[in-house]
Amino acid sequence: MDWTPTISELSGPRYQRIVEAMEADIAAGRLVRGQQLPTQRALAKALGIDLTTVTRAYTEARRRGIMEARVGQGSFVSETSARRAVDLPHPVAIDLSMNVPPHPLEAQLDERIIAGMEAIRAQSGLTAHLNYQPPGGSAHEREVAARWMRARVPHAHADRLVIFPGAQTILFNLLAHLARRGDVVLTEALTFPGIKAAAARLGVKLVGVAMDDGGILPDALAEACRAHRPKAVYLIPTLHNPTTATLSVARREAIAKIIGDADTRLIEDDAYGLLDRAASPIACLIPARTYLATTLSKCIAPALRVAYLLAPDNDAQQTMRSHLQATVQMPAPLMVALVTHWIETGIADRIIAAIRNEAVGRQQLAQRTLKGFQFLAKPAAHHLWLRLPEGRDVAGHLLRNGLAVVASDAFSVNGTPPHAARVSLGAARNRSELTEALRILVGALHKPADARQIV
Repeated sequence: MDWTPTISELSGPRYQRIVEAMEADIAAGRLVRGQQLPTQRALAKALGIDLTTVTRAYTEARRRGIMEARVGQGSFVSETSARRAVDLPHPVAIDLSMNVPPHPLEAQLDERIIAGMEAIRAQSGLTAHLNYQPPGGSAHEREVAARWMRARVPHAHADRLVIFPGAQTILFNLLAHLARRGDVVLTEALTFPGIKAAAARLGVKLVGVAMDDGGILPDALAEACRAHRPKAVYLIPTLHNPTTATLSVARREAIAKIIGDADTRLIEDDAYGLLDRAASPIACLIPARTYLATTLSKCIAPALRVAYLLAPDNDAQQTMRSHLQATVQMPAPLMVALVTHWIETGIADRIIAAIRNEAVGRQQLAQRTLKGFQFLAKPAAHHLWLRLPEGRDVAGHLLRNGLAVVASDAFSVNGTPPHAARVSLGAARNRSELTEALRILVGALHKPADARQIV
């Protein structure tokens, strides 16, 4: 299981490079039929990349027929001859592994992007945004964002706000700022793979804290704080990824007190907060101890690469602007200008409302289709958390029938992950495609435990 692909000399997305390296090593004899491959977690660590990237690569490799998964044993180079994707009887046609927002026609994204760029051109010219800009956004851009955020976070002010190119950059820089190699950061027992990847790269130890269907357990968090004296606590309190749990007001208040008593800091990932405005961030309870990360990736589009970090005070804001400048210099000025225009004109809120409504519609569709099965969901979430039947190769059945989801091990911090999977409803191009995907999913859940594919 010591195979480590060389992908630096290849082009294209990382997951494709891993698959291409696997194919090349099979052709060259460096990998042989039946040879066991590294676990997804081990390969992600060896390459220093996100676990979900390796999961996607292994999914693609199985689709191409060059790799096979054996329940309870691991992943192996296929014993059969590798076949081109076009030759496969059931290629992956629907990928529900990426947790992205749907883009309904009502959002009018194409038209609004064009109109927004024209407005920017008329006001200042597009080339004005093609040079270096202040790291963390201009005073005007930060003021517009802070004023927008104050509807949910009353203490949001421009002198505490930094504009980042995406939430992942925020998380990496926060870990680098708050913790050192070997330090402990607490998180939910199941958490966003991006924080796992950042912690692994920086040598920060993540410790998972017990959860139930309502989210992280305050008593367990208090005990973990006493046992580990963490440098920070990372939480997704609203529409948790992957379980969709949204913390109650009582739990938020308890967690705020625990963090204060432990004299630590909260990294609050508010990626989905704009989809559920009724949920007030924990940052509102302990603003002097919280770094609040709000991104547009999950409520408008990930490729905008615009996210906002609200720091505890002005000194922390200045420090994080320095971290940003040292790592990626600045967010993309033209994208920040577009988003700022959308916020000022109210267009951002209208886009988010359309996407939220579509998310609600897709959840209702899933509720009807998956009736009788065990899963966790919330009305405006882009995903659901599906409990899988024990002893069945549900993932393998889904792959053979053209559907990809993400299994629970991608989110597990420590211990044995539950037998479950995240199903990303927003990833389907439309409700018709989602209906077909859910039909395949139901078929896999009904599949007899002793059914086997004959090769």
